[in-house]
Amino acid sequence: MKISVELTLTPLQNEFEPAIIHFIKKLRASNLNVLENPLSTQVYGDYDEVMQLLTTEIKEAFELIERGLLYMKIVKSDRHDYEPHF
Repeated sequence: MKISVELTLTPLQNEFEPAIIHFIKKLRASNLNVLENPLSTQVYGDYDEVMQLLTTEIKEAFELIERGLLYMKIVKSDRHDYEPHF
């Protein structure tokens, strides 16, 4: 089953950029399709692969920050090639 996941990591501390950069670089290093924009990062692929990666990398990201939020949306389909038609 293919999924699309949108993630927004928000550390609640002054020094936040290193943790976000580390998190994104770890996602990029996977063999999954990863796209970024200024507000979020999207990961696309097989459910088991994506969730296994996210379980590991979210835990590591949380260990690198004192406090933080992670917003996650999951869609059951691979939407990496979505283009608006309006």
